[in-house]
Order: sequence, then structure tokens, then C-alpha cells
Amino acid sequence: MFAVADDVLDLCRSVGHEATVLAVLADGLRNGPGDPALLHDAVAAAGDLSAPHPHLEAWRDVYRGFGAKPQRTPCSAEALRKRAAKGDVPSVNRIVDAYNAVSIRFAVPIGGEDRAALVGTERLVRAAGDEPFDTVKDGAPFVETPEPGEVIWRDDVAVTCRRWNWRQGRRTALTEATTSAVFLLEGLDIDLRPAAERLISLLDAESATIERLA
Repeated sequence: MFAVADDVLDLCRSVGHEATVLAVLADGLRNGPGDPALLHDAVAAAGDLSAPHPHLEAWRDVYRGFGAKPQRTPCSAEALRKRAAKGDVPSVNRIVDAYNAVSIRFAVPIGGEDRAALVGTERLVRAAGDEPFDTVKDGAPFVETPEPGEVIWRDDVAVTCRRWNWRQGRRTALTEATTSAVFLLEGLDIDLRPAAERLISLLDAESATIERLA
């Protein structure tokens, strides 16, 4: 159901980094009101959010490696921590707060997808450039395409996340009705298991397992 292309891993190695991808597969999820304390604790544990972080610097290297401009479109963890440094991470719901809290605490990009909305195999690949991506532009639904060679997550239908972990699409987004999800944790030169285990401890789910994809 999930795969990581060798040429994506080779891209990371070409700029001096080794990539790891873990999937947390959660079933019987129960969502509910958010808990601002989760986010506050994560911010406190993260230290100085305005200081350069070596893991986020590594992501900048990889983004530049596939032609993206990290100053303009940073990885999700960097963007989230910048918002947190300004006090701009509102509580959303139990599930979103859980993975945002882990992302902030560990400086790790995390994406959440509704597994019921995925079609076929979700895979991390280099884009051809003609894959549709369902997003929002100027407040209205909009379909765009990635740049050729861009690293994307996609399933058998379309792109689910652009620029590796920069922006997720609408079709597979987690909702209040989601009961089965995959959380994709992505790292460069680090052990992701502590972050994955922390995420599982924060989820209200009947079962949750960790699968290594790369």
C-alpha cells in the first residue's frame, strides 16, 4: 500500500543525507476536541524555535536538490515551528493537535492521510509534471501540477502532497469522520522511532502500528 522510490533516496544521498520514512497506521481512531496543552507542552519541549535546527537545515539541502526554494516553500516542520514561535498554532482537533505537537517537539515533518480516501499504492516519487493536485487558490478549489522532478507523494489517482512534505491535498485530508489514517513521518540522518512512539501515545485509537517504508 506504500512505497518509496529508489531515486528519491538517491537524491537525498547526492546532497549528503540518508532518508528514513515511517508510517504510523492507526485504526479505530476517535477524534474529538483539541487539547491546547498538547501544543503548549510541545513548544516548551522544543527549546528555541527561532534558532537554526540541524534537521531542518538538512531538509533545506534536499529541497534545493530537487529544485525547490526552501526560503519560499519550507518543509512542513519548519513552517509549523515558525508559526509556533509566533504563537500561531491554534488547536484544531485531537488528531491534528497530536501530530502537530510531535512535529513541533521533534522538528520532524509529519503528514496525515485518510486511508479510506487513498486509491491503490501511496508512493513517494519524482514527479513527471502532469499529475493533478487538488488544492485551494484564492479561497476556491483549484487543480495544479507539480514541477517535473519534484518529489511528491501520490496514489493511483493524483498527488496527495507536493514538494515531499510542503503542502497536502484536499482529497485525502483527515476529517472529523476519519477512523483509519496513515501518518507519514520523514527524517534525514535521524532516528524517527521516538517521534512515532510519541505520536501513538497521543492518539485515541483501537490499534496503531509502525511500518518502516525506507
